[in-house]
Amino acid sequence: MKPVGLTQDEISALFAQEEGQKKASAPAQPDQPRPAVFPNLEPGAAGEADPASIGLLAQVELEVTVLLGQTRRNIREILSYGPGSVLELDRLAGEAVDILVNGRLVARGEVVVIGENFGVRVTELVQGGADK
Repeated sequence: MKPVGLTQDEISALFAQEEGQKKASAPAQPDQPRPAVFPNLEPGAAGEADPASIGLLAQVELEVTVLLGQTRRNIREILSYGPGSVLELDRLAGEAVDILVNGRLVARGEVVVIGENFGVRVTELVQGGADK
């Protein structure tokens, strides 16, 4: 019966042949480092995402807060409040209110009355969405 497979000489010849092919196909010089290329992420850049892809986020709910004004009072003053008490805020009448989305300032507007409800008309968008 004849043995099945390759002899040691045949295996050595295959390894030598493979080494010869690797040396012949190897580049003369190793790859040189190249600077990385990153897409432009600025708003309005040519690589900006397709507006239609925003549809995936259209159903995400965000908390919108309209900040009419703020004040600081001690506990004694707060406990003295009752019906008819007036709480003075740090804003003037007619001054723009802040519009926050998830706690981040995104716009300013003016208070309007719509029927029996209050609303806010956006008058200014804040660039960069500053934290409040």
